Amino acid sequence: MGQETGLNVPRNGTERIGFVLVPQFSMISLVSAVEPMRIANRLKGELLYSWHLYSVDGQPVESSNGMAMMVEKPIAEVDFVPTVMVCASFEPERYETKALLSWLRRLNRKGAEIGGLCTGAVILARAGLLNGRRATTHWESLPGFVERFDDIEASTDLFEIDGRFLTCSGGTASLDLMLHRIGQRHGKALSVAVSESMLHERIRSHGDHQRMALGLRLGIHHPKLIAIIEAMEQNLEEPLSVDELADLGSISRRQLERLFRSHFGETPSGFYLKLRLHHARLLLQQTGMTVLQVALACGFFSAPYFSRAYRKLFDRSPREDRSLLRGTS
Repeated sequence: MGQETGLNVPRNGTERIGFVLVPQFSMISLVSAVEPMRIANRLKGELLYSWHLYSVDGQPVESSNGMAMMVEKPIAEVDFVPTVMVCASFEPERYETKALLSWLRRLNRKGAEIGGLCTGAVILARAGLLNGRRATTHWESLPGFVERFDDIEASTDLFEIDGRFLTCSGGTASLDLMLHRIGQRHGKALSVAVSESMLHERIRSHGDHQRMALGLRLGIHHPKLIAIIEAMEQNLEEPLSVDELADLGSISRRQLERLFRSHFGETPSGFYLKLRLHHARLLLQQTGMTVLQVALACGFFSAPYFSRAYRKLFDRSPREDRSLLRGTS
């Protein structure tokens, strides 16, 4: 895989990159990482890159969109690859195996560069490879990642490179990560040419955030309201009072109430409550935390109150919703 006929091998050798596909992996993350390498090869007329797909057992792997991908071989037959990327998506811990974790640790001891696409960072963390390092994962998985791995400096950036370890938030951020690598090794001109070939109008840096700016996300332009909601998002475990929020925005409580009713049709406290409950839902889906632990992590000091509020918003109790979200009975 990864070779195109008629291409010459460059003097500094072809860069080999392996991708380990975990069941339900993100297809867009994989393709966004592979296509820049293919286009770089074509534009240079040289085999700058080759890519190789592996799975734990050597069998085809079904992605989250239902499409299956063929692989070259099982990881047990891969003694070493200079760079390896674990490509995952939904519930990565469900599909990790002792064999995969051991294989990653062995590659690490041999000095390989190791990365994770989308939620692949979770598997790297489970292998103990990211302790004391800065890493990122898809924004939906970040709350659970932060709760589970407190020895890792979690980032909201598109991708992170910390020594030999690369983590990427997935989706089209994989494209930006690979364009960054192409630019580092083969020059900015080539990375720009690849980007233009893919109709990607701007190469985003690792410091770009994953999510849209809050104002665009919510369709609001009021700077004080945006600042107040940002404060809410940053204070979910220990919620701020309405008066504290008003002080942060340098407005009166009455003005604050009026702003929220005008833009969202509800009170500041009601809006804040929904933010906390949606955060709780992510934790229930992504972690093994108990319902009480989730409640406390989202600023609820009464489990019964948390359950009542949760049921009112989602029409299910936290336990029922967790079972449904995870596809269990």
